[in-house]
Amino acid sequence: MVSSTKFSDDFKRDAVAQITERGYPVREVAERLGVSQYSLYSWKKKFAKASSGDAEKEAEIRRLKRELLRVTEERDILKKATAYFARDAK
Repeated sequence: MVSSTKFSDDFKRDAVAQITERGYPVREVAERLGVSQYSLYSWKKKFAKASSGDAEKEAEIRRLKRELLRVTEERDILKKATAYFARDAK
């Protein structure tokens, strides 16, 4: 395990996200990343507070992306229908 290495906040947030968002066990993430479980728990405590508002924003972003995908598909269908009917009108 690496004990004296300084990890960036992005690295720590990504490690915490593996636990909180993806559901990986702390022990597995700690082994894979080469950090102690204690470090992960302290990072989780630190970044969980900051990410509570982020979770709402991320949920909204996911919802908007789904809506954008739906609207884009509807637009593409309408384009094809317009081209079809325009061809028949000639």
